[in-house]
Amino acid sequence: MKRLSYATLQEQHYKGYLLPVAPVKALQFGEGNFLRAFVDSFLDILNEKAGFCGKVTVVQPRPARVRPGMREYLNEQEGLYTLYLRGLFAGKKVSEKRVISCIDRCLNACDDFASLMECAENPHLRYIFSNTTEAGIVYDPSCSFADAPASSFPGKLTQFLYRRFQRFGKEKGKGFILLPCELIDDNGKVLKDCVLKYAVQWQLGKEFTRWIEEENLFCSTLVDRIVTGYPKDEAFALCEENGYEDKALTAGEVFGFWVIEGPQWLQNELPFEKAGLPVLFTTDHRPYKQRKVRILNGAHTAMAMGAYLAGQDIVRDCMADDVICGFMRKAVYTEIIPTLTLPKDASERFAQAVAERFQNPFIDHALLSISLNSTSKWRTRILPSLKAYLQNTGKLPVCLTASFALYIAFYCGTELTGDGLFAARTDGCRYTVSDDENVLAFYFAHRGESPRELVYAVCKNTDFWEEDLTRLDGFADAAAKLLEKTKTEGAYAVMKSCIETQTC
Repeated sequence: MKRLSYATLQEQHYKGYLLPVAPVKALQFGEGNFLRAFVDSFLDILNEKAGFCGKVTVVQPRPARVRPGMREYLNEQEGLYTLYLRGLFAGKKVSEKRVISCIDRCLNACDDFASLMECAENPHLRYIFSNTTEAGIVYDPSCSFADAPASSFPGKLTQFLYRRFQRFGKEKGKGFILLPCELIDDNGKVLKDCVLKYAVQWQLGKEFTRWIEEENLFCSTLVDRIVTGYPKDEAFALCEENGYEDKALTAGEVFGFWVIEGPQWLQNELPFEKAGLPVLFTTDHRPYKQRKVRILNGAHTAMAMGAYLAGQDIVRDCMADDVICGFMRKAVYTEIIPTLTLPKDASERFAQAVAERFQNPFIDHALLSISLNSTSKWRTRILPSLKAYLQNTGKLPVCLTASFALYIAFYCGTELTGDGLFAARTDGCRYTVSDDENVLAFYFAHRGESPRELVYAVCKNTDFWEEDLTRLDGFADAAAKLLEKTKTEGAYAVMKSCIETQTC
């Protein structure tokens, strides 16, 4: 079978949109599945429907030995790959296929550092995207300007920006619009702060710092799309159907939403609306992030561990269970949405879309995957809603309080090894609790305590919550009763009782 290429598609008389040649307008730090199924997909449609006419140079930010293959795959396929977006839309199954042609080439920041720096001299280059994981935007003072390259992503970016400044520093309009996609709060601001720290540490001069401030725009963003990546179980059949081999094939859900914080003129420069793409420009992205984290991620965390203890394994099956789905819906609609800053009707529409996404027939989203590192997840996704509900009403939200008890029940393991904390649910199925070492050690050390003793010990652990949760009026006592009920009657009974009652 021939490898995907422009020649292969031409031989097949491919009728879809392709952009073989165009100036490189964007640099992208990150070659992973998410950026290729989200940002590159959006840019490809922008090329087709809004006349953007721009290519992307992709940069593999880590050494090739850390993630081998993708640079070679993309370059061998002339930047082409096939993207499948699949899911439910208005209650109907949707499967969309598109050959993405916006990528020009893929470089490795370590092996191709000189080539990366040469990209800074491209007069057409205007945009920089990134997704270097949540741990990627960090300031590492051990980085040196003489490193080739600096080990941190902000260090590499600063080196790149300085090369740009050297070449075009005296010309207006040659700075960049930077749109980081890492899932951290205020990602644009944090990235800019890192760059400015390096500028000072490396003594790059006040003129460079002024150029960063005046000629570059760091936009904080929110990105939302579940990307499942290379569909290994289907890849051979899909390639057979397409008539070509595609090593960079990737897949994700149909739903996509991109919030970009920036000035109004940016909407004209990046005409996503003209292309019909789900991109929202705003002066403040934080309410949208709050909504996404508390509804989508909060629903996952509130439901997943209890549902797993009740015998379920994947999200889609939970949505078909009246009790588990009812528990999740009550948590979202009566306990989370009333605490959000965005209008209620918009939040409810988002919640409806989330429910449809959870029913996606193409994604087997494992509850155990959602349960990873649930201590920090509960703190960031659930605790703010619980506290806001308690402050607004003077009452504890029953489902969110129960989610805390169910989280503790899930963490009640009996064997601690280097692989994690081993536990078992009532059907005898053993599972591994995965979290930070200190979290697992804590639960193992408290494994013989009564529900009340355990709940109080967990609540008082300020390393977990950054506060003492026993200070929340009635919370520890209510959670202890729910944990006792979980141990005696089961997680399913607890979720059912939450649907039927109004208060803890």
